[in-house]
Amino acid sequence: MGNDAASHLPFSRREMLRRTGTGLGMLGLAGLLADDLKAAPATVSVNPLAPKAPHFKPRAKHIIHLFMGGGPSQVDTFDPKPALEKYHGQQPSGAGLKTERKTGGLFKSPFKFAKCGKSGIEVSEIFPEVGKQIDDICVVRSMHTDIPNHEPGLLLMTCGNTQPIRPSMGSWLLYGLGTENQNLPGFVVMCPGKPVVGPALWNNSFLPGVLQGCHIQSLDPKRVIDHIQNRYLGADTQRQQLDLLNGLNRMHMEARPGDDQLDARIQSLEMAFRMQTEATEVFDVNREPLKIREEYGKGYFGDACLAARRLVERGVRMVQVFYGSGQPWDDHGDLEKGHRTKAKDSDKAIAALLRDLKQRGLLDDTLVLWGGEFGRTPTSEGGNGRDHNNHGFSVWMAGGGIKGGMAYGATDEFGFAAVQNKVHVHDLHATILHLMGLDHEKLTYRYSGRDFRLTDVSGVVVKDILK
Repeated sequence: MGNDAASHLPFSRREMLRRTGTGLGMLGLAGLLADDLKAAPATVSVNPLAPKAPHFKPRAKHIIHLFMGGGPSQVDTFDPKPALEKYHGQQPSGAGLKTERKTGGLFKSPFKFAKCGKSGIEVSEIFPEVGKQIDDICVVRSMHTDIPNHEPGLLLMTCGNTQPIRPSMGSWLLYGLGTENQNLPGFVVMCPGKPVVGPALWNNSFLPGVLQGCHIQSLDPKRVIDHIQNRYLGADTQRQQLDLLNGLNRMHMEARPGDDQLDARIQSLEMAFRMQTEATEVFDVNREPLKIREEYGKGYFGDACLAARRLVERGVRMVQVFYGSGQPWDDHGDLEKGHRTKAKDSDKAIAALLRDLKQRGLLDDTLVLWGGEFGRTPTSEGGNGRDHNNHGFSVWMAGGGIKGGMAYGATDEFGFAAVQNKVHVHDLHATILHLMGLDHEKLTYRYSGRDFRLTDVSGVVVKDILK
């Protein structure tokens, strides 16, 4: 067949062979996926990051999630248990819930607790600065989760499901609300390495690719985002090149309806171009006055907390700050040294963040969440450590419509299991979405024949802790 005839064919010979070679299989597949294919748009006509109206008036506009990976111990931080002192070394009934490993007798906390603030909430001595801010904090002492393993625990806390790969909470928020500042990613993750599960904790899964978290490993202004600046071309020339490239990509995408990966590439290129104006500046905490930097303290976590304030100040929707890489709070042995060291390294920065947000009027619409993926046993492991505990643990929240100066719920007398006003991780997520103006049952995305949501098929808003 000549070139002239071939040029009038609706598709190329290669395309014809590809189609006919899998024709019978594709006929059956097309029937199974008919509903999904009908729902898939040929192109994305709107910017996925554009601000969207919430379901109802929000109390919060931004979230800073201070993630203590590994599982900090509730009975050594925010849930004091005098009974552990009384029954230290013993194994009374009710303290033998199943854990991941065999543990010994009850293990009293090596730390003293003191009543803090006007509310008088007891806080461990290892968090003296956070204790000074307790009147702005609601401690949820009755958290519980599904499985006492790091991987499923991390996934459930960040993505609402113990199985990979589902969209992270930050991706869901961007999907539902967009973000205010189009020159910065709407979802930023600061972690100096990789947690146990890694990027799956901030992934977009089946949501548009541009909604995944932007992982920042280094806060060195010269290395924070590699290759973001073009040293050879001005902004106008770059814009012309990008417009041409995007035009070609969209022509390619129109011939392949539902190509989400290509659309994600287009959106990512646009974001990278826009980030040149603000990204380098916002992560450079050295631009802050020396007094402010000293209040946050030295080190990655302090700098990340300060950068988090700078990000929400500029309209970023969600910022996750991981304390260290791996699972740093996983103290199976020598808990006293491990928890004391990590608390000393983070206490000052956390308190400075809360004060700074409040002084700038940002705490009213910024929700701060602190906690890990589960807690730890009140019984000992190896004599001076604690095993994983999913039956009961503590997190705390501040700002963004949360009542301060209160402790909600309770664990049993030893701190093993939640027994009063129990709060599952799905309930926590439902409450967070509610504060952001989103109905967790209505924030859905249809994929693979079903409607998915962050809270799966459960979750109740904890209204008692809301202002």
